Amino acid sequence: MFGDSKIRALYSEDDQRSLTDKRRRQQGIIKNEAGEWVLLRHADVKSAALDDATFSSHVSRFLQIPNGLDGAEHDQYRALINRYLSQDAITPYVPLFQHVATELVSGLPKREVINAVTDIGTVFAVRAQCQWLGWPAEVEPILVQWVNDNHQASRLKDTAKLATVAQDFNEIIRSVIAPFRDTDSAASHNKANQDSVTAQLCREQIKGRPLSEAEIVSILRNWTGGDLGSMALCVGVVVAYLAHHPKQLQHCANASDAELEAIIDEILRLDNPFPSNRRITKCPVTLGEHQLPEGAKVHLDWISANRDEAVFGKDIFDPVKHAADNLVYGIGRHVCPGRLLATWQLRILIRALLAHVEAITPAPNESFERQLPPLGGYSRVPVVLS
Repeated sequence: MFGDSKIRALYSEDDQRSLTDKRRRQQGIIKNEAGEWVLLRHADVKSAALDDATFSSHVSRFLQIPNGLDGAEHDQYRALINRYLSQDAITPYVPLFQHVATELVSGLPKREVINAVTDIGTVFAVRAQCQWLGWPAEVEPILVQWVNDNHQASRLKDTAKLATVAQDFNEIIRSVIAPFRDTDSAASHNKANQDSVTAQLCREQIKGRPLSEAEIVSILRNWTGGDLGSMALCVGVVVAYLAHHPKQLQHCANASDAELEAIIDEILRLDNPFPSNRRITKCPVTLGEHQLPEGAKVHLDWISANRDEAVFGKDIFDPVKHAADNLVYGIGRHVCPGRLLATWQLRILIRALLAHVEAITPAPNESFERQLPPLGGYSRVPVVLS
């Protein structure tokens, strides 16, 4: 347990956290310029997330498996996906993740400025996911560039660029799965390739038929396109916290796996890189004094909900007490299916980092740069390792 119960404020006035803090205290539910309802309080966000009969996740015209599905259809795909993300399924990959983490951090320069988001987070996320999915090494630099392009397009709110990078990512996935969907090509692959997560997914069936290419692409896009950038942002947030709390480095280094995972979750609760998820109402609903009609577009603001003083107090750091109410990975039927994978990968990386450095300090004369909405976390975390 940390001795200092109050963490130092690490955000500026234009930080998304400070903005949602103010709005939550003033209103709790707001209607933005696009006419969408934004839920800011923990109770409202939790209630909506648990009520998937009223708040539908089918919000996009694009296929999104499983997060864009509802009801029994969601459950069918989720059951398939959960087989790949269970503890038994992930455990064999732990040594690979540890090797990737150790190799990465042991090669990081000491006493030089690095950006924890791109130099640590993005590189680890890409390498670890490629190891898990069985993707070839030559895809890694392409994915690193894609993560950077996607973050830049999101920061600039460049819709045309976002559409382009989304299409680019779909093409990357298609190129990877093509050999496994081509019977002649698949037969020539070695056994290791045939046993990879991607190869197994390409052989899956749903509702008594093989998964279509579009379904496979959607699932893999969810596992990678969404997770690579998110993992990089998570690493940036955790390293930024440790850089500003040097006394906690040894505590984290000596913590058990469960304790370290809880600490990481609590850091992410206070500085959530996952801003929001969308819903749409399937019928009229009352939230407080607000009447939302059927078809209302709703945002579940995880950043705000995870900082609600009514639940967590003001900037109180307590990994044990807050664990049950922590919404970093969502809640309910649509809770993040990759929570365990992400939790283990983050813990493995931070463990490796703390084993190879004695100090993580903010780079002198350089500022940490925040991501711009709709992203959370940092775009740049300049630190020096020693």
